[in-house]
Amino acid sequence: MLPPGPKPLPFVGNLLAFRRDQLGFLGSVQRTYGDMATIHMGNLPIVLLFRPEHVRYVLSENPGNFTIQEIAGPLRQMIGDSLLTIDGDAHRQQRRLVQPIFYNKRIERYSQVMVQYTQEMLERWKASEELDMSGAMQELTLRIVAKCLFDVDLIGQIDELVQTFTAMFGYPLGFLEAFFNIRIDRPFTAYGKRMTARRKVDAFIYELITQRRTEESDTGDLLSMLFAAQEGGGKLTDTQLRDHLMTFLAAGHGTTANALTWTFYLLSEYPEAREKLLTELHTVLAGRMPTVNDMTNLPHLEWVLNESLRLYPPVWRLMRRAAGAFALDGTRFPAGTTVMLCQWVIHRLPDIWEYPDSFRPERWDPANDQKIAQWAYFPFGGGPRICIGMPFAFLEAKLVLATILQHYTPLTAPGYRVELSPLITLSPKNGLRMTVAPSV
Repeated sequence: MLPPGPKPLPFVGNLLAFRRDQLGFLGSVQRTYGDMATIHMGNLPIVLLFRPEHVRYVLSENPGNFTIQEIAGPLRQMIGDSLLTIDGDAHRQQRRLVQPIFYNKRIERYSQVMVQYTQEMLERWKASEELDMSGAMQELTLRIVAKCLFDVDLIGQIDELVQTFTAMFGYPLGFLEAFFNIRIDRPFTAYGKRMTARRKVDAFIYELITQRRTEESDTGDLLSMLFAAQEGGGKLTDTQLRDHLMTFLAAGHGTTANALTWTFYLLSEYPEAREKLLTELHTVLAGRMPTVNDMTNLPHLEWVLNESLRLYPPVWRLMRRAAGAFALDGTRFPAGTTVMLCQWVIHRLPDIWEYPDSFRPERWDPANDQKIAQWAYFPFGGGPRICIGMPFAFLEAKLVLATILQHYTPLTAPGYRVELSPLITLSPKNGLRMTVAPSV
């Protein structure tokens, strides 16, 4: 017997209510049913787990029993077989293959690119102009990840590529897809728009692979490592290379761009927190550009990012399927049970977080002695599948923030209403219009 939940409708289950307001619906289910609940997506029951202990059980204590490959269908259509969509030995092998590119010494070298590209972006900004901060951060982070991991500068292609990646991951499932699993690859369907975008990105990636094979150069980047790698006794195929590149280009820029966008939004909405951060930056950096060595002297910057990732986690839910039966909190679940862990809800549980909906970076200050339950905060996942690029992304976000705020203070444009778009990642639905005021 699965935990109780909202009554499903025939054929569609709770899908209509879920699609209407995903975040609000999940929060309402938690408030109504407590620690566990069951919702139905069509005929598929999904068990929602809302406690930090559940997160630990699934992600850390029993990761081998909770797999992703069977439920990663829509994501696999876009990025293929890679770290985000495979399990078991194949996942461990691929993770070992790419892990060296994220060693600390390499990431420190990437910091120069992160700051340089941010400065180049700022040279194109004008004081008091209005811009789409979400789009600006997408362009910046895509350019950074492409240069750091693949040694390619996308400056001449960045606008088109950002639009194409947005099309790949920015369209929700259409009616026929969601309700009947029917996919029509035509320009007028959501599925067709995603597939058209995927083909454009594929062409770019395969051209990059062909060019690097022709040059036969080893630049020490991730692509060079993949060319040299052995898998199953032979070199990686072009399809395998494509899947790796697609994953790191897509995941490596979108989540960080969203984290930065939401952080600027929160700093705009909370002037006191913004002024504390600006004071720290001006005191420590005194107008110069940040370096890796400065990060330990900028604790408030880290607290601001932690709190932003709590309130607006770019990855806002995780799905797993139980390979075998399991018991949790006295309830027996059969093999094949699909479970959901929702960062959006757990990061805002009022019995764990004081003033859960407020932006309070000081809650992360160890001096305040605010004890945060382990596994109540998991913006990068956890366990053996924790985001491999977490150190890269966190350093990038801190350097970009510190660099921009030395010059400009972005403020939400007057009258602009921000709407949430919870698809694969959590982003602003129609971008984020901000005015860039000169920092003083």
